[in-house]
Amino acid sequence: MSDVAADRWLSVEEIATYLGIKKDTVYKWIERKKMPAHKFGSLWKFKRDEVDAWVRAGDAAEPGQMQKPR
Repeated sequence: MSDVAADRWLSVEEIATYLGIKKDTVYKWIERKKMPAHKFGSLWKFKRDEVDAWVRAGDAAEPGQMQKPR
């Protein structure tokens, strides 16, 4: 994958597929868990590296879930 393709903005559908979750979960995480997202008019867009860092930091985890280092 080229650097340009790797750094492009992802849609809600694309980030949901990437994370293996439903689109509804993406919207909930934006609102409730402060998932890193950027609004372009009425569309939400995502940078893969920002979302990866957010997940690695444990911010997607439910309260009380144990995080095991990999």
